[in-house]
Amino acid sequence: MDTEALRSFVRAAELGQFHRAADELGVTQQAVSKRIAALERELDVRLFSRNARGVELTLDGQAFLPHARSVVAGVERAVAAVGPGSRALRIDVLGLRSAQAVVLHDYWRSHPDVDLDVVTLKVTDPRVAVAAVEAGDVDASFRTVTDPAVLPPDVRMIHAFDSPLELLVGPGHPLAAAGELTPAQLRRHRIWVPGIAPGSEWAEFYDQLATDFDLRLDAAGPHFGDEVLLDTLADSADVATLVGSRDRYIWPAGHDLRRIPVVGPALAYPLSLVLPKTHPHPGLRGVLAHVRSLPRLSGPVWLPTWATSPRPDGSDLPHIRVSSPRRR
Repeated sequence: MDTEALRSFVRAAELGQFHRAADELGVTQQAVSKRIAALERELDVRLFSRNARGVELTLDGQAFLPHARSVVAGVERAVAAVGPGSRALRIDVLGLRSAQAVVLHDYWRSHPDVDLDVVTLKVTDPRVAVAAVEAGDVDASFRTVTDPAVLPPDVRMIHAFDSPLELLVGPGHPLAAAGELTPAQLRRHRIWVPGIAPGSEWAEFYDQLATDFDLRLDAAGPHFGDEVLLDTLADSADVATLVGSRDRYIWPAGHDLRRIPVVGPALAYPLSLVLPKTHPHPGLRGVLAHVRSLPRLSGPVWLPTWATSPRPDGSDLPHIRVSSPRRR
């Protein structure tokens, strides 16, 4: 049924004149008359009778009016539900303590009026997250597809920001007293990164990192959660792990863990944002402006080879390669 015909019927019934209904709806009186005539033909009843003042409802029109009002109100609510700013912006992150969530939290703190829904899809394959964006299950996802050629035609991926890594160690570790470390100083030390999912973006990242700097990365065992990882580091004199500088970790004061920046070059994990090419949620404009304003890393920075997706401002992300050291 033509909802514009229903809208014309409701306004004509409420105002008692076709020309006043036409003025409110921004159409001609002839258009209102044609819509209502078509509606009467479809229903096979007369909805109005004419009088000296204009029109009045017939008994059938009176019976039809409350239902027509309900349909028109429902249509207006449906349209409003997807209007700009009317629905929460839904963004997928890898974890609620990840750098992605921290950046979104910082954005929300400076824009508390933004209706933001931060979710974790709990998937390791970035293609699944891309499919969720394509289907409209989420408005955007902080994921990276290392081969942009496999992206669907209606989805795009842009560079968001780079997350420099830090070494996280317990107080008994040989490197615990360092103020900062170079990648060369990490060589021969066990760096435990449990639960690396095969085929994930971070699996490829750590493969390249270990190859380029001859690092002893250990992915053995499942990831039983951050608490178990932090407990292990606190009690160990030889196990360390790598964390993002913005990642949030909370541990008991007695653990005395140390976060040590890695420099010369910094080891950076490039984070991307996957979003629709057309009709993105209007709230994404503010998020993109926020990530665009984040300071870029200074000094030499190591990035994986696939860190070449466009930035939000349209520029390209340069890739700085480091010659692989000789294995010993």
